[in-house]
Amino acid sequence: MGYMNKKIAAFFISFAILVNLGTMITYGKPDWPSDTGIMAEAGIVIDADSGAVLFGQQIHVPFPPASITKLLTALVVAEHCAMDEIVTFSHDAVYNVESGSGNKLALDEGDQISVEDCLHLLLLLSSNQSANALAEHVAGSREAFVEMMNQRIAEIGCAESHFANPSGLNDDNQYVSAYDMALIAAEAFRNDTVLRISSTKRYRVGSTINNPEGANISMEHRILMAENSSSEYYCEGAMAGKTGYTSIAGNTLVTYAHRDGRNLISVILRGSQPQYYIDGKTILNFGFASFKNESIKNLETFMQEQEELEIQGTTYPMSRLRLEDGVITLPTAAEFSDAERALATELPANHPGGAVAMLEYIYNERRIGTAYIYDTELEAELAAQASREAEEASGDMETGEDHGGEGTPEVSDPEESAGDQEGSSSRQGGGFSLAAGQAAVVAAALAGTAAVGGAAFLVVRRKRQERIQREIRRERRRQRLLEIGYNEEEFEELMRRRRENGQNEKNE
Repeated sequence: MGYMNKKIAAFFISFAILVNLGTMITYGKPDWPSDTGIMAEAGIVIDADSGAVLFGQQIHVPFPPASITKLLTALVVAEHCAMDEIVTFSHDAVYNVESGSGNKLALDEGDQISVEDCLHLLLLLSSNQSANALAEHVAGSREAFVEMMNQRIAEIGCAESHFANPSGLNDDNQYVSAYDMALIAAEAFRNDTVLRISSTKRYRVGSTINNPEGANISMEHRILMAENSSSEYYCEGAMAGKTGYTSIAGNTLVTYAHRDGRNLISVILRGSQPQYYIDGKTILNFGFASFKNESIKNLETFMQEQEELEIQGTTYPMSRLRLEDGVITLPTAAEFSDAERALATELPANHPGGAVAMLEYIYNERRIGTAYIYDTELEAELAAQASREAEEASGDMETGEDHGGEGTPEVSDPEESAGDQEGSSSRQGGGFSLAAGQAAVVAAALAGTAAVGGAAFLVVRRKRQERIQREIRRERRRQRLLEIGYNEEEFEELMRRRRENGQNEKNE
C-alpha cells in the first residue's frame, strides 16, 4: 500500500471512530431539561409525589412570603379544629393589622363565624382578620399560634424559613425559601380540608355584623379561575393554590396542578403583576411536558437481589421487609435504569413509623425520589398501638372522660349549643350529651349568674381543649396508619389476621 493509500485509510478509520463516539454520546443518559425560565426573582416547581425539584431559581434564598403564609395557617387550623366550631372575632383580630392591608368583608369585633367560613375567607379572600381570629381561636393568642406554625414546618423538614404571624403581613422575622414553601404547600394539599377549600372558586359566607344576609366571595387566583385556553392564565389541571402580595414581598404565588396522574406544585416569590401568573403557569407546563414518573415498586429489583439485609446492626430476612410504593421523576427520554440507587440506613428525623431504611435515587446529581423500606413486624406493633389509642380515644368520647384529666363531667359550650340546628347536640369530630344537672349549669351561665357562669365558662374552656386533644389523637392514629402504608380497611384486615394468628398459636 502506497503512502497516499495509507493516509486515506487512516482518515477513514479516524472518521469511523469519531462517528462511533458521537453515537455513544447520542445514546448516553439524557440531560436534565432546562429550557424554561421565570421573570420573578425566585421560583420552583416540584413533583409532589417524588419530591424531585424539576426547575429552581434561587430556591434556597429566603424571601418575604406575603399571604401564601395562609396555606400554613390553614393547615394548622384544619389539624386542630372541627369545621363547625364558632370563631369570635376580637378587637385585636380585626384592628391589629398593618395599615392599608384591607378588610374586604368589613369584618368587625364581635363577629361570630364558623371555622369553615373563616377558612374560606382566609384562602379565597385572603382575609388577614380571619387569620388573626383563627389563630386566637386555636391557640389562645397569635404568639402561641405562631409557635405552632414554626413547630409544624420543622416537622415537615423546612430549615430555611421562619414565621412571625398567621397572615403573611410584613415582618422582619417572617421569611421563606421557595424550596420550603413547596414542602409546606405539598403538606397543606395532602390535607383534605385545605385542598377542598383552596380549590373552591365561589363560596357564600354566613351572616356577619356588617353583612347580615351573608356575602358571596370568589377565588382571587387567576390561574384557578381561568376556565379554558382562551385565557392567557389557563393551565390544564390547575386545581388549588394561594396568592400573596405586600409592598416588600411583591407578588407571591402557589399553584397545585394534577395532570395525567401526576401532581406538581409551583411557587413564585417576588414576582410582579401579572407576570407572576405566567411564571407559575410556565414552569408547571414545563414540568408536565419534560418529565415522567416511574413506579419504584414495579421496576426496582433491590428486594430480590439479596436474601437478607443488615441495617444498623440488625439482620433482616427479606421476607420481613417491604418496599414502599413510591415514584421517581425522570426526563421523558430517560429510563428507570438511568437512575443511580443508594441504600440509606440513617433516616431523617421525620421518617414514617416502621421504616428502617430508605432507597435514594439520583439522576445527574439531582435527587429524584425515595422509597422507604419497612419492617413489617414493627409495622404490626405500631398498628396495634394505634388501635389501642383509637379505642381509648373512642371510649373517651363516649364517656366524656379524658385519661389524665380531673374527671369533670362534660358540658356543652353555650355558644356552640346556641348555634345548633333544631337542638341537635351532634358535632363534626365528636358528640356532646347534656344531662339534666349539666343543663342547669349551662342555663345558669346563660342567665348571667356570675358565679356559676364563671365556673361553667372554665369547665367549657377546659373541656373544649380536651375534646380537641381527643380529636388530635384520632387524627394522629389515622396519620400513623398512612405513614406505615395502611388505609382503614387494610389496617382492619391486618388486625384480623393478627388476631387469627394469635388464636391459632393458642390452640396449638
